[in-house]
Amino acid sequence: MTVDQVFIERVTRPFQMFIEHKLAGAILLLVATITALVWANSSYAHYYDEWLHTYATIGIGDFKLSKTISHWVNDGLMGIFFFVVGLEIKREFLAGELATPRQAALPIFGAIGGMVVPAAIYMAINPGGDEFLGWGIPMATDIAFALGILALFPVSISLKVFLTALAIVDDIGAILVVAIFYTNDIALQSLLLGGFFLLISIGANVSGVRNPIIYFLIGFVVWVAFLQSGVHATLAAVLMAFTIPARTRIDGSQFVEQSEELLRRLRETGLPQGNTLLTKDQHSIVHSMEQITEKATAPLQELEHALMPFVTFLVMPVFALANAGVVLTGSLAIVMNPVSIGVIAGLLLGKPLGIWFFAWTAVKLKIAELPADITFTQVAAVGLLGGIGFTMALFISTLAFADDATIQVAKTGVLVGSVLSAIAGSAILFATTRNQSQTP
Repeated sequence: MTVDQVFIERVTRPFQMFIEHKLAGAILLLVATITALVWANSSYAHYYDEWLHTYATIGIGDFKLSKTISHWVNDGLMGIFFFVVGLEIKREFLAGELATPRQAALPIFGAIGGMVVPAAIYMAINPGGDEFLGWGIPMATDIAFALGILALFPVSISLKVFLTALAIVDDIGAILVVAIFYTNDIALQSLLLGGFFLLISIGANVSGVRNPIIYFLIGFVVWVAFLQSGVHATLAAVLMAFTIPARTRIDGSQFVEQSEELLRRLRETGLPQGNTLLTKDQHSIVHSMEQITEKATAPLQELEHALMPFVTFLVMPVFALANAGVVLTGSLAIVMNPVSIGVIAGLLLGKPLGIWFFAWTAVKLKIAELPADITFTQVAAVGLLGGIGFTMALFISTLAFADDATIQVAKTGVLVGSVLSAIAGSAILFATTRNQSQTP
């Protein structure tokens, strides 16, 4: 290794270690949130507002889309976020924790309770008027923050799996709520156009098309069509994710057999020496290895793996920066607003009560089974972590209300409720894991 290579490695190593850390995404999201709050409450707040309301235009010829930065973030970048969520949901149902009814029962029941009870509490506090429309806000769970906090404690793998699966089901519920209840007047022609191209994407899947560029081009048309139809464009992203191929072209035994054959040929041809260029024969063999590896990996997993860092380190922090800038002046009056109280109560009380009670009921009715290394106290702690609504809750806040003042009130409730839920959940996990570590 040269001196330059050693220097570059020393400089880049801390950044690489941070990116690879399991809490990196949650830390970056927290930094973006604090930055937005400080910016929105500083003497430079007008720059924050100007940035959010700056128009950006893309287009070719007569076709142009012109929206504010705020809209591009919430409709565009969040479309990528929801596309990855859709890939995760499909993977979980095909080969993950939701693949069998027995595996899925506990998180499904918990997630249902974690959506129904918070919404009911909010509606009880805000039974009518425009404020009623915010009932979907406390239903959401932020998986990045929730799993980030859970990772701080020595809990069982089963508890982490339960929270992950619960958050995935929660995402499904949030997506359905957005699609059904937070949709504007529908332009049927645009919606039909989007549906037509979704069918084209399904046809491409069935026909064996695996090139991600093809699906990107189809997905862009579907996204624009849904955007113009009045149905929220994030639904287009989720539906597109479901059309991505989830099968490999060769099975495991074929992959091993063909890889071993290529390695044998490479040894006979001669192994590459140092960093020199490959010979023609070596390059042909290495290229064949790349093709076999591609055949052994499903496009769904490839896309999820490729997009996850982009979503974690860019999309979600930018979303937080654009949406967490709540003005804290007169914060006590804002917190005491019925909308804010409804959101806080839904997240802090409704989430843990709903998740715990519905999970407990499913186990008592023998519909689901509680893993041996999980206690119902830990389920309650996970329920509190589920009350960290943040990303999805902030997103639904922007859809639920038309006026900025009410949106600010709702966002304040999301921030307060999420922070209190995180503290309460952490306290219970600290107490339970400490007791376990002290048990002889």
